[in-house]
Amino acid sequence: MTTTIALAGKGGTGKTTLAALLIRTLAKRNGHSILAIDADPSTNLNLALGLPLARTVGDIREELLDEVQSGTVATGMPRQDYLNYQLRMSIEEGDAVDLLAMGRPEGPGCYCPVNHMLRQIVDGLAAHYDYIVIDNEAGMEHLSRRTTRDVDLLLIVTDPTIRGIKAAEGILALSGELDINIKRTVLVVNRVVGNELPQPLLDAIEKMDVELAGVVPADPNVSEFDAWGRPLVELQPDSPIVASVGQIADKYVG
Repeated sequence: MTTTIALAGKGGTGKTTLAALLIRTLAKRNGHSILAIDADPSTNLNLALGLPLARTVGDIREELLDEVQSGTVATGMPRQDYLNYQLRMSIEEGDAVDLLAMGRPEGPGCYCPVNHMLRQIVDGLAAHYDYIVIDNEAGMEHLSRRTTRDVDLLLIVTDPTIRGIKAAEGILALSGELDINIKRTVLVVNRVVGNELPQPLLDAIEKMDVELAGVVPADPNVSEFDAWGRPLVELQPDSPIVASVGQIADKYVG
């Protein structure tokens, strides 16, 4: 049975960092297969995971759309089989995790039959993994377009600011409006300096209809790794952020 975990948050909250470290934590557990899906158009989860990235699902869609419009579509293979092959070839395989990047969203020239086939294929591939970890943009558009819309755990990531909490409230409201079966939603406050949140933040969080899963400390190791372009999955086990993400995983994904 596949467990699907999704992360969402406004830009700059560090959700990609947390997604990578959550994947790292799950990878340490013996025998689990993991598919990481980068559903953020900025597409940088591969850097945090230390994986290359050659093609995205959006690239495949646009290439086929160009072939259709120019009349150069290859014949001899059913389109579903062709897309299935292209998608499998675009998956970056790592030692502990495979990565699939969604790339840019559907544009004005939406090729709807192909988009539907791609979603079916992605969902079919995902079913063969123990864990799916999806790094979403704030709007969660890719999540809402899945053909199987079940999410076991949604982590809404915010920074320790009132503006961040307000943005998290908007994401929480949006998650309730989408046609997605989200079994559990929790809030994670990232990049916290010190051991406690200021009282105004605690008051704002208390007014939200969501469980506070954890407070993740600001970790200078993350800034150093980002500055040097080192994959965040190489952080030492005693790094504060690694330990904090591990505690959240133990509590909610155990």
